[in-house]
Amino acid sequence: STGAVKMQPKAEELKFVTKNDGYVHIHPSSVNYQTRHFDSPYLVYHEKIKTSRVFIRDCSMVSVYPLVLLGGGQVHTQLQKGEFLISIDDGWIRFVAASHQVAELVKELRCELDQLLQDKIKNPSMDLCACPRGSRIIAMIVKLVTTQ
Repeated sequence: STGAVKMQPKAEELKFVTKNDGYVHIHPSSVNYQTRHFDSPYLVYHEKIKTSRVFIRDCSMVSVYPLVLLGGGQVHTQLQKGEFLISIDDGWIRFVAASHQVAELVKELRCELDQLLQDKIKNPSMDLCACPRGSRIIAMIVKLVTTQ
């Protein structure tokens, strides 16, 4: 047969970009060091260290909806070049939404979740699964994350 076959990068070649440090690599002691492909281009990590280069440890892949719903910063929506964008972290991380309606619904779901968590902080004995509003929000998030 002929043609080129795309090869996965070697573990030491795989790198990710952070907002403040530029390129980072997964530390060789990390469980994910030998992982050569992630289904999502986003990782969350616990620790970042600099030795011969900047490394991250204790990292896990995260897909788009959990990142948008549970990540830090405000969620914004905008129309740019005919595409509806959902952005977080002051626009540093952006996703294309299928439509304006999807973008606004995701933004509203994030606002509802943030408010629900604030209510839980104010009233720790509140059972989120027993309260109608909380159970609806949680069920919608579970459905969204499991069907993406």
